Parts: sequence; structure tokens; C-alpha cells
Amino acid sequence: MNFFISPAFAEAVPPPMEGPNPMIQVALLAGFLLIFYTFVMRPQRKRDKAKLNLIASLQKGDEVVTSGGIVGKITKVSEGFVVVEVSDKLELKFQRASIIASLPKGTMKAI
Repeated sequence: MNFFISPAFAEAVPPPMEGPNPMIQVALLAGFLLIFYTFVMRPQRKRDKAKLNLIASLQKGDEVVTSGGIVGKITKVSEGFVVVEVSDKLELKFQRASIIASLPKGTMKAI
């Protein structure tokens, strides 16, 4: 005789739970990767490519803006640096990578 638990109240062991479908997990992962590429990687690559094209196309006479906000006209271009004329008889030397934008001709006179 069992005095503690009667056989009528004992519960059966529940069947093991099945996990989610692995194909759904793969599809979700692929979806997240596609969203990440579309909204993060692709625009960043476009900006990088445009920046490299800008740096490669710098020429004497271009009006540019530096990363510090200085506006000037390029007077001399070397391999790693450019000399920018900020005002009459004042020239500053900058690394090419610090040039962030090229302005249309005549912009300096309008400022």
C-alpha cells in the first residue's frame, strides 16, 4: 500500500516539445542580413566611393571645404597634401583626406 500518492492523482509525463522549424530560422536570419546590407552597408560604401573619387579628382583652382569648415581655393596639389589659399597671401597645407566637399566655381566670391 502506498500511503502518500494515490495512482489516480499521478500525472503522465508530457510529450517532448518540438522546436521551431529550422527553415523559418534560416529565413529570418537571411531577412535580417538583407535589411542590414540595404540600410547600413550599401549607403556607407556609396559614401566611401564618392569620397575617394573627390580626393582623387582634386586639381589646382578647385574651391573646397575642409573638415574644419575652412573654405578656400587649391593652389598646389601633391601626392598626400593640398595647399589651400584661404585669403590673399594666406595659404594653408591640408591632407587630401581632410577635404570633404568641392564647391562650384565662384562660390568663394559669393561668401
